[in-house]
Amino acid sequence: MTGTPLRLAEVYPQLTATITALLGADPLAATVGDLPYLGRCTCTPTCAHLLTAPPGTPGPRVVQLERDGADVIWLSVSPSGTEIVGVEVLDEISHAPAG
Repeated sequence: MTGTPLRLAEVYPQLTATITALLGADPLAATVGDLPYLGRCTCTPTCAHLLTAPPGTPGPRVVQLERDGADVIWLSVSPSGTEIVGVEVLDEISHAPAG
């Protein structure tokens, strides 16, 4: 059975809302609700990187999202700057998975 991949918003609704809010008027904000969720990075047991593109997808740019002057989320962005390929959660507060 092949189904539609989960969306990040289905698994991490609060995180998705936080990313959208912190991006503000950045055009990437409009893409967050449609990001697929392909699981957590498995490089180490404690890695906090969430995959929104297949492993190995180039993400040479990083968009740092801050709250109160501290980085809370890093977004790995495609070379074109138009696609979020991964999400690194630096602040676990209010970013628990749904359910």
